[in-house]
Amino acid sequence: MKKYTAMIPDGRTVELDSNKNLRASLKKYWDQIYNKPFKKLHCRGLGTCGTCAVKVDGELTPATKMEKWRLNFPPHKDGLAKGLRLACQCMPLGEIKITKGQGKWGQEI
Repeated sequence: MKKYTAMIPDGRTVELDSNKNLRASLKKYWDQIYNKPFKKLHCRGLGTCGTCAVKVDGELTPATKMEKWRLNFPPHKDGLAKGLRLACQCMPLGEIKITKGQGKWGQEI
């Protein structure tokens, strides 16, 4: 199992597990993965709600079918082309930097 680091929006650098998706790795370090009002109301990592959308600079696993589907309609229309990824659907393949956008779903990068 490889370990990578991620710079998260609050400026800290945290350790990620290459065998876990970003959502699972980041939950213990960063409580802003979901914007209000979705801190408690989200799909729990199924990829259907899109509330864990983040912009990631760095290498990740390829987008899943679910991720492609969810990031192809509002409010994330053309999300993949804009650099958005669903934290619950991708895993790190190297060092990364994460940005969380504004808007309920984090779609406004």
